[in-house]
Amino acid sequence: MSRGWKNRVVVITGASNDTGRATARALARKGVQLVLASRREAPLGDLVRECESLGVRAIPVHLEGDGAESMQALAWEAVRAFGHFDAWINNAGDYLTGSLEETPDDAFRQLLETHFLGTVQGTRAAVAWFRRQGYGTLVNVSSSFAGGTAPFVSAYAASRHAVRGFTASVRQELLDTGIHVCTVMPAAVDAPLWHHTANYTDWRLRPEEPVHAPERVARVILRVLREPRAEVQVGLPLRTWGGMAGLLPRTWWGAARARHSTGERLTPTAGVYGDVSSRRKWPLRRLLVVGGVMATAAFLRGKRARERFSARIVHALGV
Repeated sequence: MSRGWKNRVVVITGASNDTGRATARALARKGVQLVLASRREAPLGDLVRECESLGVRAIPVHLEGDGAESMQALAWEAVRAFGHFDAWINNAGDYLTGSLEETPDDAFRQLLETHFLGTVQGTRAAVAWFRRQGYGTLVNVSSSFAGGTAPFVSAYAASRHAVRGFTASVRQELLDTGIHVCTVMPAAVDAPLWHHTANYTDWRLRPEEPVHAPERVARVILRVLREPRAEVQVGLPLRTWGGMAGLLPRTWWGAARARHSTGERLTPTAGVYGDVSSRRKWPLRRLLVVGGVMATAAFLRGKRARERFSARIVHALGV
């Protein structure tokens, strides 16, 4: 995409979700031609009309699933309409909360299929055409959970770790081919997703702070398309997530559970609590200060405590 935006062609899966919509709008304003794919036809049609009102051509593709045939058909549709495509963004996503025992097998499997296997098949379809062209940029959208964990999101965290690892491996395979393979890892996004996501905890929940506006994530995706980078984070660095969890696991997981739960009971699968806003300020400084005080206290307790603390630092930072 370094040759400029005008008349470039970009494919976006999960185009009707908030990050997909914000990215499509931002690209349309740059003059990029779009192929927009989603399972939801009505919001997809609205997005297509909005993008075309900005003076670009936008092709809607209704996906029946995330399998190989659907993704290959999407690639063919892009080539049929424009003759090629310059970039492909795998952005389809969902959310699920629940303990390991409470989460139904079907729900666990479906999330993995949407996030991981959908990304795999989208990547395979895109790379096949990029190979023929000799160039292209692939962006796989993962999550801050690709470098961290939290209670009650084992399916979600596993799927996001899988996307990150898969993308890194493909990136190594495609070095020096003219094909760029990138991972964008945002924290929680301010979106209606939280109102209808599957929730098997019996508690009304809120997303982990900080919550970002989808437009912020879209700006990062555009920067990656313009100047490809292997991995880009949106929000708290992944090492901070892993470091906090590794150094003070009980404290971190307890705080995560307290932040995630509103204390209000509900019927399972009724959705996550809707008090979500990217305008809220996350007290990061306060959390870091408290963590520093607790870490210092642990360090001063004695030799054995210092040895355990040092081992956790090594483990948390991966050194």
